[in-house]
Amino acid sequence: MQQGMLNWTRRGVLAAGVAMSMALGATAPATAQTPPGVLIVGQIAEPKALDPAAVTAVNDFRILMNVYDGLVRYRDGTLEVEPALATDWEISEDGTEYTFTLREGVRFHDGSDFNAEAVVFNFERMLNEDHPYHDTGPFPLAFFFSAVESVEAVDDLTVRFTLNEPYAPFLSNLAYPTGLIVSPAAVEQHGADFGRNPSGTGPFTFKEWRSNEAVVVEKNPEYWDGAPELDAVVFRPITDANTRTAEMLAGGIDLMVEVPPVALSEFQGEGFTVHEQAGPHLWFLILNAKEGPFADKRVRQAANYAINKTALVDNVLEGTADVAAGPTPPAFAWAYNESLEPYPYDPEKAKALLAEAGVDDLSLTFYVTEGGSGMLDPVAMGTAIQADLNAVGFDTEIETYEWNTFLGEVNPGLEGKADMAEMAWMTNDPDTLPYLALRTDAWPDKGGFNSGYYSNPEVDKLLEAARVATDQEKRAELYKRMQEIVQEDAPWVFVANWKQNAVTSEAVENFALQPSFFLLLDDVVKN
Repeated sequence: MQQGMLNWTRRGVLAAGVAMSMALGATAPATAQTPPGVLIVGQIAEPKALDPAAVTAVNDFRILMNVYDGLVRYRDGTLEVEPALATDWEISEDGTEYTFTLREGVRFHDGSDFNAEAVVFNFERMLNEDHPYHDTGPFPLAFFFSAVESVEAVDDLTVRFTLNEPYAPFLSNLAYPTGLIVSPAAVEQHGADFGRNPSGTGPFTFKEWRSNEAVVVEKNPEYWDGAPELDAVVFRPITDANTRTAEMLAGGIDLMVEVPPVALSEFQGEGFTVHEQAGPHLWFLILNAKEGPFADKRVRQAANYAINKTALVDNVLEGTADVAAGPTPPAFAWAYNESLEPYPYDPEKAKALLAEAGVDDLSLTFYVTEGGSGMLDPVAMGTAIQADLNAVGFDTEIETYEWNTFLGEVNPGLEGKADMAEMAWMTNDPDTLPYLALRTDAWPDKGGFNSGYYSNPEVDKLLEAARVATDQEKRAELYKRMQEIVQEDAPWVFVANWKQNAVTSEAVENFALQPSFFLLLDDVVKN
């Protein structure tokens, strides 16, 4: 980006701030002019890092998918895999060897070559504790590739993965941000600071990151899949949903993700386009099954009966979600157990279960986040949930945290700190969420996200069997049985499946939401 363009992006951020003050200070709507060719995106939070192997939040993925490529990617509008940095691949008959042919002539943004050795470096860095750059982690989703036994460069443009057993989600996981390919040269140069100095092969190159203000990326004119239409994209973290809405209405941003349900009606007129797209999303409450009241299954079930999820979906979320019935989102139609009904709102049943359990102390510490990827309206939802729980006999105290701080409290586990926590996951395969967050071997001390310490050996067996089953019908059977057991055990309160949304200004064309929940901006035009 020329210096003039960089000044435009700085001016765009400044204009947005002016627009904001005008919008809040006057009753008539005020509009700011954002720079032509520069898309200003209102994000829900500051990113944690720009290293795809090191982050877990969709908020970060929305930036990363525009800076990096993987060997494969999801075809536009689907969760089906198509070639990207690999032009094609072969799978051995026993399902344990994947051999990829790589795209010729691709360079990383720092000028170094993309080749088979670069692919080997990426996966070795994540998976091999003896790798010289393994200490640039931690790599919390390395689990995605736990079946990988070895990665070898057959020649400059051929790479072979050998798995320890067949692994059905492998290609899908390669298309997920954890599989994005980073520049080895940049990791070697920046070490642990690579997450602030990213280099990939994607349609946009990293320009700068001004903490709590903006991440700026610029057009990559040499992009192997064709240069993007936009000159630059500015990702602005605007944590407060009301502020984000006011900025959008005032013209300070061009694209806003995760529109608060109460604000959707404000964008129905001319000048804006509201976008919606179903995808695999689950909003739930993690319950601490290791200690405290929720160690008793009856108390966990009572919480599921106590919470009026229909009221949450209809009143707080204004109908932008459906009540969830279990741990698998219905967007995975082939693997979803349609026979499951959500826990009905039944306060009397909740009270009866609590009486039967005979737990003396029903005081709860409840972790709530101010915002975050897929968290919808977490403070309002948390407050409504607190009231419902207290109405049946719980004594619930809320502790509220900023998103990245919240993840830092929840992901290491709730033991000794809290009894429950809000959470939302947006995933790529029916394996991902239960495998990373419901297995016994996914307890936080083993590197997983089972922050409530749920453990059921039968669920463990079903999940292990499902990921090695190469027949989809067999996988579906196993997942459906898992859903029945998990719903009965109630390690979570199953709350909502959301229909994601975004709003764009009339200057923006060619934008579409993806079922993956990623933002893909290389075809977007800003007039």
